[in-house]
Order: sequence, then C-alpha cells, then structure tokens
Amino acid sequence: MAAKNAFYAQSGGVTAVINASAAGVIETARQQEGKIGKIYAGRNGIIGALTEDLIDTGEDSDAAIRALRHTPSGAFGSCRYKLKSLEQNRREYERLIEVFKAHNIGYFFYNGGGDSADTCLKVSQLAGTLSYPIQAIHVPKTVDNDLPITDCCPGFGSVAKYIAVSTLEASFDVASMCATSTKVFVLEVMGRHAGWIAAAGGLASSSDGEIPIVILFPEIAFDKAKFIAKVDSYVKQFGYCSVVVSEGVKGDDGKFLSDQGVRDAFGHAQLGGVAPVVANIVKEELGLKYHWGVADYLQRAARHIASETDVEQAYAMGKAAVEFAVQGHNSVMPTIERISNKPYKWKVGMAQLSQVANVEKMMPENFISEDGFGITDKCREYLAPLIQGEDYPPYTDGLPNYVRLKNVAVAKKLGDFTI
Repeated sequence: MAAKNAFYAQSGGVTAVINASAAGVIETARQQEGKIGKIYAGRNGIIGALTEDLIDTGEDSDAAIRALRHTPSGAFGSCRYKLKSLEQNRREYERLIEVFKAHNIGYFFYNGGGDSADTCLKVSQLAGTLSYPIQAIHVPKTVDNDLPITDCCPGFGSVAKYIAVSTLEASFDVASMCATSTKVFVLEVMGRHAGWIAAAGGLASSSDGEIPIVILFPEIAFDKAKFIAKVDSYVKQFGYCSVVVSEGVKGDDGKFLSDQGVRDAFGHAQLGGVAPVVANIVKEELGLKYHWGVADYLQRAARHIASETDVEQAYAMGKAAVEFAVQGHNSVMPTIERISNKPYKWKVGMAQLSQVANVEKMMPENFISEDGFGITDKCREYLAPLIQGEDYPPYTDGLPNYVRLKNVAVAKKLGDFTI
C-alpha cells in the first residue's frame, strides 16, 4: 500500500522563524521513506486545502528547503481563516475529506497559534465524525507567546530580541537629544491580550545601565494619572523616558485604547494606533515633546536579527511534529520544556490539542513589577535565554539573501469550491 502523503500549511501572522519550522517539517518528512510519500503545502494556509490549491514541495531542491531556515515570513502564504464547528459548516469538512482522499493525504501539519490549534483539533476529529483517518499535528507558532503548556512559542524569541534592541537603541537616541528636543519616545508593539512582547522592552534596562522605561501591559488597566506621574518622575530624574506600549492596552472600561471598530476574519478587533494616543496624553498632560513609532510588521519580519535560540526551537518543533506523526500520535502539539535557566536547557515535550486550542497564556502577576510599569527579575530570568545568540542569514550585496520557492501547483482533481 502506498505511503500516505503529507499536507503542511501556515496560518495567522507570520514570523521571522515560521519557515524554519517548515524546513523542519519538510526535511524530516523527506527522510521518512516508506512512511510518508509526497509533501504538499497549502497555498495560503487552510484555504489551500479547501480550494485544492496545493503546492508540490518536491519541486524544490534540498538546498532551497534548507534556506527556509534563514528566510522570514510564510514561504507558502498564510491566512486568517478559522473553521467553524462541524454543525455550523459541515460542507467545509466534507470538502477537506474530498481533497485529502483525492491526493491520498493522511498527515496534516498546521503551523500557527491558538486559532490554528483549534482548526488542527477539528481536523484531527475527522476520523471520528466523518470516518476519514487523518493524523493532525499542530506546529506551534506565535509572536504573542500566548500558547499554553509550551514554555515559549517559536517566533516570540526573535520578536523579543528585536523589541529589546529597538528599545535600547531608541532610548540612546532620545537620551542624546533630550536636553533641547524630544523627551519621550513611545514604541507600540504587538500583543492583543498578553504583554509578553512589551515585557521584552524591559530587557533594554539593566543594572549595568539603567534606562527609564515605562511598559504598558494589556494585563494592567491603563491608569492615566499613574502613567503620567511615572513618566514625569522619570523625565525629571533622567531627562527623558521611553514608553513601550502593547497594542492591546485597555482602559478601566475594558475597551482597547486603539480599537478602530473593525474586525478581522477571526472576529478580533483590528488594533493599531495606540502609540499616538499615548503620546498625545503625554503632550496634553505634561507638555513634553515626543516622538512615537509602531514596530508593526518590522518586529515579526526581522530575520536579520533573529534569536538563535528561537531559530533552533522553531526547527525542532517542525521536526518533532513529523516524528510524532510517524509514531502514530494524533491531535497533539510538540512543546518546549524548560529544564534550567543557567545554563539554559530545554527539551521537546508533547501536549494534547484539547488542552491548547482556544486557551491564552497571559503574563504571570509575578512577572510584572509592583507599580505595573516594568518587569521583575523573575520575568527577566525567563526572557533572557530566549533572545540569546545570533543566527544571521547569508548576505549578498549588503542585503540578506532570502529564498523564494518555486511553489509549483499540484494538478487539481476536483471541481471548484467557494469559501
């Protein structure tokens, strides 16, 4: 009997290292001769499966797949599309089975965050609900670092490194100009409900060189009076202040400071623009000159300054996903288990998707300083290993040499499907 083929797809916001996970999946799957046949990828995530828009990764050389390890973004295209329940949209599940059967797909690897874990869980249940055997393994990825059970999420370490470095460098800049010009710099970072990325900005300040940094976490309701008092005290003491604000910061009323009133495909509020809101508060209350910036896509696309730890973990998660599948596991996710901080050691673990899907991991209370505007030593101990090491991509003519795959389409065998 012919070996079952594998399907891999990327979902949600891409990262600097999601392609490293792709490399881990594809390279490991290629080694499973007799167990895994062809390795297909979905063009634009799960949408590729629904529309039978499959990519034959076998058309790309070993060298090209290896180069994914140092290439940012999603090599096969990603999407924000969440499968509804079987009861709500049975036709999509029946379509998945139709596509899987047509292309002899028995392995499903979905690389994404919490919503993707939910999709992967639903696909894993196809055997029981619609009598189609499929082994579905979730490959963890999210810059927000909010997946449960796993110690950290691939993608986060590199964003944390980028934000820590950016906060450090921007603080040096404003410090040099504060005597006659800008006194407050506001940096907006990602993080809808969890403040892990904002917390990384706190790493810029250390006992060797204290930097006045105010962090605004989604976990702490924004208190304007306390915030202004903190900024004012820092400016009086140091002459300047840097503010790192998470996009998901809320007021006492529970509303996002940056809610634009728009919803994405998952039903989430479209956030962005909290930096100018906070900067204007500083201007109105203290009359200080300010500048603000939004890291936005730059923070998650910055492969040139990726964390070596993050790259290694991202690849390991992809590799482990395939190994779990050929061992017969289903509806699971490989995890990162921390063994020690100094020296930093970790190993691969396993979590049941039923315990991962739709669960968010917030910042622990003991990671946030008592005044709510900084990080504790315990948080620093957690974050520091995740930004360690450099894994620079190769450069050509001064620019990173990133790979672009052929992404050759697999011939369709079915009719069109509208989502």
